[in-house]
Amino acid sequence: MNLAELLTHVQGLTAIAIGIIIGLGALGACLGIAIMGSKFLESAARQPELVPLLQGRMFLLAGLIDAAFIIGLAVALLFAFSNPLTAVIQAAAGH
Repeated sequence: MNLAELLTHVQGLTAIAIGIIIGLGALGACLGIAIMGSKFLESAARQPELVPLLQGRMFLLAGLIDAAFIIGLAVALLFAFSNPLTAVIQAAAGH
């Protein structure tokens, strides 16, 4: 397998990995926020006097859930625009 074929293969697999990272991260974040929101509404209906306390904690958790997705997005963008795997292949081919 020559260098061009190897680089093309790595870039193709990287594109699939990027799609999986972003897709599963978005799915997980959506499910997490949906479950958290439903539990917040249940608890607000049961004890309305605790809504201010629970609302602050809900927004904190929403930020943490979104932060995990954004970290995954940043890793996917790293692989999309400056793929370290192609640099390793090019360095190995140069020796």
